[in-house]
Amino acid sequence: MNEIIHKPVLLKESIEALNVIPNEKYVDGTVGAGGHSCEIIKSGGIVLGIDMDPEALKIARKTLEDCSEAKTKRFTLEQENFANLREIAERNDFLNVSGILFDLGLSSFQLDYSPRGFSFKRAEPLDMRMDPSLGVTAADLVNGLTEGELYELFTKFGEEPFARLIARRIVTSRLSKKIATTSELAFLVEQAVGFRGRREKIHPATRVFQALRIAVNDELNNLRVVLPQALALTKSGGRVVVISFHSLEDRIVKNYFLEEGEKGTANVLTKKPVTATDEEVIENPRARSAKMRVIEKV
Repeated sequence: MNEIIHKPVLLKESIEALNVIPNEKYVDGTVGAGGHSCEIIKSGGIVLGIDMDPEALKIARKTLEDCSEAKTKRFTLEQENFANLREIAERNDFLNVSGILFDLGLSSFQLDYSPRGFSFKRAEPLDMRMDPSLGVTAADLVNGLTEGELYELFTKFGEEPFARLIARRIVTSRLSKKIATTSELAFLVEQAVGFRGRREKIHPATRVFQALRIAVNDELNNLRVVLPQALALTKSGGRVVVISFHSLEDRIVKNYFLEEGEKGTANVLTKKPVTATDEEVIENPRARSAKMRVIEKV
Protein backbone atom coordinates (compact mmCIF):
# COMPACT_ATOMS: atom_id res chain seq x y z
CA MET A 1 0.00 0.00 0.00
CA ASN A 2 2.75 2.51 0.88
CA GLU A 3 4.43 1.93 -2.46
CA ILE A 4 1.27 3.07 -4.25
CA ILE A 5 0.26 6.04 -2.17
CA HIS A 6 3.71 7.66 -2.20
CA LYS A 7 3.85 8.26 -5.96
CA PRO A 8 3.43 12.01 -6.28
CA VAL A 9 3.09 13.26 -9.85
CA LEU A 10 5.82 15.43 -11.44
CA LEU A 11 7.83 15.17 -8.21
CA LYS A 12 11.26 16.10 -9.59
CA GLU A 13 9.85 18.86 -11.79
CA SER A 14 7.74 20.45 -9.05
CA ILE A 15 10.55 20.47 -6.47
CA GLU A 16 12.90 22.03 -9.01
CA ALA A 17 10.23 24.61 -9.84
CA LEU A 18 9.83 25.54 -6.18
CA ASN A 19 13.61 26.17 -6.00
CA VAL A 20 13.64 25.15 -2.32
CA ILE A 21 15.93 27.24 -0.10
CA PRO A 22 17.04 25.64 3.21
CA ASN A 23 15.13 26.86 6.29
CA GLU A 24 12.65 28.86 4.21
CA LYS A 25 8.88 28.26 4.56
CA TYR A 26 6.71 26.49 1.98
CA VAL A 27 3.00 25.68 1.80
CA ASP A 28 1.72 22.42 0.33
CA GLY A 29 -1.93 23.29 -0.21
CA THR A 30 -2.88 19.72 -1.13
CA VAL A 31 -0.56 17.62 1.00
CA GLY A 32 -2.29 14.29 0.28
CA ALA A 33 -0.06 11.42 1.35
CA GLY A 34 2.87 13.80 1.84
CA GLY A 35 5.08 12.87 -1.12
CA HIS A 36 5.78 16.40 -2.36
CA SER A 37 6.12 17.78 1.17
CA CYS A 38 8.64 15.07 2.07
CA GLU A 39 10.89 16.17 -0.79
CA ILE A 40 10.58 19.83 0.27
CA ILE A 41 11.68 18.84 3.77
CA LYS A 42 14.56 16.74 2.44
CA SER A 43 15.66 19.79 0.45
CA GLY A 44 15.75 21.80 3.69
CA GLY A 45 12.39 23.53 3.59
CA ILE A 46 9.86 23.95 6.39
CA VAL A 47 6.32 22.91 5.37
CA LEU A 48 2.76 23.84 6.20
CA GLY A 49 0.65 21.02 4.76
CA ILE A 50 -3.09 21.48 4.17
CA ASP A 51 -5.70 18.92 3.14
CA MET A 52 -9.45 18.50 3.47
CA ASP A 53 -9.23 14.73 3.88
CA PRO A 54 -8.55 13.61 7.48
CA GLU A 55 -7.55 10.11 6.38
CA ALA A 56 -4.97 11.47 3.94
CA LEU A 57 -3.53 13.64 6.71
CA LYS A 58 -2.95 10.59 8.92
CA ILE A 59 -0.82 9.08 6.15
CA ALA A 60 0.92 12.40 5.51
CA ARG A 61 1.87 12.76 9.17
CA LYS A 62 3.60 9.38 9.19
CA THR A 63 5.28 10.10 5.84
CA LEU A 64 6.66 13.42 7.04
CA GLU A 65 7.75 12.07 10.43
CA ASP A 66 9.68 9.32 8.63
CA CYS A 67 11.37 11.70 6.20
CA SER A 68 12.24 14.43 8.72
CA GLU A 69 15.82 13.64 9.72
CA ALA A 70 16.34 16.78 11.79
CA LYS A 71 15.36 16.68 15.44
CA THR A 72 13.48 19.96 15.10
CA LYS A 73 9.99 19.70 13.66
CA ARG A 74 9.97 20.63 9.98
CA PHE A 75 6.24 20.52 9.26
CA THR A 76 2.77 21.52 10.43
CA LEU A 77 -0.42 19.88 9.17
CA GLU A 78 -3.97 21.27 9.09
CA GLN A 79 -7.25 19.72 7.99
CA GLU A 80 -8.70 22.65 6.11
CA ASN A 81 -9.97 23.88 2.77
CA PHE A 82 -7.16 25.67 0.96
CA ALA A 83 -9.71 28.32 -0.04
CA ASN A 84 -9.03 29.65 3.48
CA LEU A 85 -5.29 29.84 2.81
CA ARG A 86 -4.74 33.34 4.21
CA GLU A 87 -6.32 32.48 7.57
CA ILE A 88 -4.47 29.16 7.79
CA ALA A 89 -1.15 30.84 7.01
CA GLU A 90 -1.71 33.61 9.53
CA ARG A 91 -2.47 31.33 12.45
CA ASN A 92 0.59 29.20 11.66
CA ASP A 93 2.95 32.16 11.04
CA PHE A 94 3.47 31.20 7.39
CA LEU A 95 3.46 34.68 5.85
CA ASN A 96 5.97 35.77 3.18
CA VAL A 97 6.70 32.18 2.22
CA SER A 98 9.19 31.16 -0.46
CA GLY A 99 6.85 28.87 -2.34
CA ILE A 100 3.38 27.34 -2.53
CA LEU A 101 2.43 24.09 -4.24
CA PHE A 102 -0.97 22.77 -5.29
CA ASP A 103 -1.35 19.24 -6.69
CA LEU A 104 -5.02 19.31 -7.62
CA GLY A 105 -5.47 15.64 -8.51
CA LEU A 106 -6.97 12.95 -6.33
CA SER A 107 -4.32 11.04 -4.42
CA SER A 108 -3.68 7.37 -5.09
CA PHE A 109 -4.92 6.75 -1.56
CA GLN A 110 -8.29 8.35 -2.36
CA LEU A 111 -8.67 6.39 -5.60
CA ASP A 112 -7.40 3.02 -4.39
CA TYR A 113 -8.27 2.85 -0.69
CA SER A 114 -10.78 5.50 0.35
CA PRO A 115 -14.32 4.10 0.76
CA ARG A 116 -15.95 7.40 -0.24
CA GLY A 117 -16.69 6.61 -3.86
CA PHE A 118 -13.96 8.52 -5.72
CA SER A 119 -13.46 5.55 -8.03
CA PHE A 120 -15.94 3.42 -9.98
CA LYS A 121 -13.67 0.37 -9.85
CA ARG A 122 -15.42 -0.85 -6.69
CA ALA A 123 -18.97 -0.73 -5.38
CA GLU A 124 -18.89 2.09 -2.82
CA PRO A 125 -21.38 4.67 -1.53
CA LEU A 126 -21.80 7.67 -3.85
CA ASP A 127 -20.16 10.13 -1.46
CA MET A 128 -17.13 11.90 -3.04
CA ARG A 129 -16.68 14.38 -0.18
CA MET A 130 -13.01 15.08 0.44
CA ASP A 131 -14.02 16.46 3.82
CA PRO A 132 -16.58 14.03 5.32
CA SER A 133 -18.22 16.89 7.22
CA LEU A 134 -19.44 18.57 4.03
CA GLY A 135 -23.21 18.51 3.70
CA VAL A 136 -23.95 17.38 0.14
CA THR A 137 -22.88 14.03 -1.29
CA ALA A 138 -22.72 12.84 -4.89
CA ALA A 139 -25.77 10.65 -4.18
CA ASP A 140 -27.71 13.77 -3.16
CA LEU A 141 -26.95 15.36 -6.53
CA VAL A 142 -27.57 12.24 -8.62
CA ASN A 143 -30.92 11.56 -6.96
CA GLY A 144 -32.04 15.14 -6.38
CA LEU A 145 -31.19 17.24 -9.44
CA THR A 146 -33.58 17.50 -12.37
CA GLU A 147 -32.63 16.14 -15.79
CA GLY A 148 -31.77 19.65 -16.94
CA GLU A 149 -29.62 20.31 -13.88
CA LEU A 150 -27.76 17.03 -14.32
CA TYR A 151 -27.20 17.84 -17.99
CA GLU A 152 -25.78 21.24 -17.05
CA LEU A 153 -23.56 19.76 -14.33
CA PHE A 154 -22.10 17.04 -16.59
CA THR A 155 -21.59 19.55 -19.41
CA LYS A 156 -20.08 22.35 -17.31
CA PHE A 157 -17.85 20.36 -14.97
CA GLY A 158 -17.27 17.20 -17.00
CA GLU A 159 -17.34 18.49 -20.57
CA GLU A 160 -19.31 15.31 -21.23
CA PRO A 161 -20.51 15.02 -24.87
CA PHE A 162 -23.27 12.54 -23.93
CA ALA A 163 -24.54 14.56 -20.97
CA ARG A 164 -28.15 14.62 -22.18
CA LEU A 165 -28.34 10.85 -22.67
CA ILE A 166 -26.72 10.18 -19.30
CA ALA A 167 -28.95 12.63 -17.42
CA ARG A 168 -32.06 11.09 -18.98
CA ARG A 169 -30.97 7.55 -18.09
CA ILE A 170 -30.27 8.55 -14.48
CA VAL A 171 -33.66 10.23 -14.04
CA THR A 172 -35.50 7.26 -15.56
CA SER A 173 -33.61 4.71 -13.45
CA ARG A 174 -34.09 6.47 -10.12
CA LEU A 175 -37.87 6.42 -10.50
CA SER A 176 -37.84 2.78 -9.40
CA LYS A 177 -34.79 2.84 -7.10
CA LYS A 178 -32.39 5.41 -5.72
CA ILE A 179 -28.88 5.29 -7.18
CA ALA A 180 -26.71 4.55 -4.17
CA THR A 181 -23.34 3.18 -5.29
CA THR A 182 -20.52 4.01 -7.67
CA SER A 183 -20.96 0.78 -9.60
CA GLU A 184 -24.68 1.47 -10.15
CA LEU A 185 -23.92 4.91 -11.55
CA ALA A 186 -21.05 3.68 -13.73
CA PHE A 187 -23.31 0.95 -15.16
CA LEU A 188 -26.05 3.49 -15.95
CA VAL A 189 -23.55 5.71 -17.76
CA GLU A 190 -22.31 2.75 -19.80
CA GLN A 191 -25.91 1.89 -20.69
CA ALA A 192 -26.67 5.47 -21.71
CA VAL A 193 -23.54 5.92 -23.83
CA GLY A 194 -23.58 2.44 -25.35
CA PHE A 195 -21.14 1.68 -28.16
CA ARG A 196 -20.34 5.40 -28.58
CA GLY A 197 -18.35 5.44 -25.35
CA ARG A 198 -16.20 2.46 -26.27
CA ARG A 199 -14.25 4.47 -28.81
CA GLU A 200 -12.42 6.39 -26.08
CA LYS A 201 -9.42 5.37 -23.99
CA ILE A 202 -11.08 6.42 -20.73
CA HIS A 203 -14.02 4.70 -19.04
CA PRO A 204 -17.39 6.21 -20.13
CA ALA A 205 -18.12 7.27 -16.52
CA THR A 206 -14.85 9.17 -15.99
CA ARG A 207 -16.17 12.64 -16.86
CA VAL A 208 -19.42 12.12 -14.94
CA PHE A 209 -17.49 11.20 -11.80
CA GLN A 210 -15.21 14.20 -12.33
CA ALA A 211 -18.19 16.53 -12.62
CA LEU A 212 -19.84 15.20 -9.46
CA ARG A 213 -16.62 15.42 -7.46
CA ILE A 214 -16.01 19.00 -8.59
CA ALA A 215 -19.55 19.99 -7.63
CA VAL A 216 -19.56 18.23 -4.25
CA ASN A 217 -16.26 19.82 -3.20
CA ASP A 218 -16.72 23.17 -5.01
CA GLU A 219 -13.28 22.62 -6.50
CA LEU A 220 -13.22 25.23 -9.25
CA ASN A 221 -14.42 28.05 -7.00
CA ASN A 222 -11.88 27.03 -4.37
CA LEU A 223 -9.13 27.22 -6.99
CA ARG A 224 -10.23 30.66 -8.20
CA VAL A 225 -10.29 31.93 -4.61
CA VAL A 226 -6.92 30.51 -3.54
CA LEU A 227 -4.68 31.64 -6.40
CA PRO A 228 -4.68 35.38 -5.48
CA GLN A 229 -4.15 34.45 -1.82
CA ALA A 230 -1.19 32.26 -2.76
CA LEU A 231 0.54 34.99 -4.72
CA ALA A 232 -0.10 37.52 -1.95
CA LEU A 233 1.46 35.21 0.66
CA THR A 234 4.56 34.57 -1.44
CA LYS A 235 7.60 36.81 -0.99
CA SER A 236 9.41 38.47 -3.89
CA GLY A 237 11.26 35.77 -5.82
CA GLY A 238 9.00 33.08 -4.37
CA ARG A 239 7.05 30.74 -6.61
CA VAL A 240 3.56 29.33 -6.95
CA VAL A 241 3.42 25.89 -8.57
CA VAL A 242 0.14 24.30 -9.67
CA ILE A 243 -0.34 20.78 -11.03
CA SER A 244 -3.76 20.26 -12.61
CA PHE A 245 -5.40 17.23 -14.21
CA HIS A 246 -8.15 18.48 -16.49
CA SER A 247 -8.77 21.40 -18.82
CA LEU A 248 -11.15 23.27 -16.49
CA GLU A 249 -8.52 23.60 -13.76
CA ASP A 250 -5.67 24.24 -16.17
CA ARG A 251 -7.62 27.03 -17.89
CA ILE A 252 -8.22 28.82 -14.57
CA VAL A 253 -4.53 28.57 -13.63
CA LYS A 254 -3.28 29.57 -17.07
CA ASN A 255 -5.54 32.64 -17.27
CA TYR A 256 -4.70 33.81 -13.76
CA PHE A 257 -0.97 33.43 -14.32
CA LEU A 258 -1.18 35.30 -17.63
CA GLU A 259 -3.15 38.14 -16.01
CA GLU A 260 -0.57 38.53 -13.24
CA GLY A 261 2.23 38.41 -15.79
CA GLU A 262 0.61 41.17 -17.82
CA LYS A 263 0.13 43.28 -14.66
CA GLY A 264 3.82 42.86 -13.84
CA THR A 265 3.20 41.30 -10.43
CA ALA A 266 4.71 37.94 -11.44
CA ASN A 267 6.78 36.29 -14.12
CA VAL A 268 5.29 33.26 -15.85
CA LEU A 269 8.07 30.65 -15.85
CA THR A 270 6.17 28.07 -17.93
CA LYS A 271 5.21 29.34 -21.38
CA LYS A 272 3.74 25.88 -21.94
CA PRO A 273 2.68 23.51 -19.16
CA VAL A 274 5.21 20.93 -17.97
CA THR A 275 3.97 17.37 -18.51
CA ALA A 276 5.13 13.97 -17.31
CA THR A 277 7.87 12.09 -19.12
CA ASP A 278 7.05 8.86 -20.95
CA GLU A 279 8.93 6.99 -18.21
CA GLU A 280 6.76 8.49 -15.45
CA VAL A 281 3.54 7.74 -17.34
CA ILE A 282 4.60 4.10 -17.74
CA GLU A 283 5.36 3.88 -14.01
CA ASN A 284 2.33 5.91 -12.93
CA PRO A 285 -0.44 6.12 -15.61
CA ARG A 286 -2.27 8.81 -13.60
CA ALA A 287 0.51 11.21 -14.53
CA ARG A 288 -0.49 11.24 -18.19
CA SER A 289 -2.99 14.09 -17.80
CA ALA A 290 -0.94 16.19 -15.34
CA LYS A 291 0.02 19.74 -16.34
CA MET A 292 2.27 21.94 -14.23
CA ARG A 293 2.41 25.75 -14.42
CA VAL A 294 4.69 28.06 -12.42
CA ILE A 295 4.90 31.76 -11.66
CA GLU A 296 7.51 33.74 -9.72
CA LYS A 297 6.49 36.79 -7.75
CA VAL A 298 8.20 40.02 -8.74
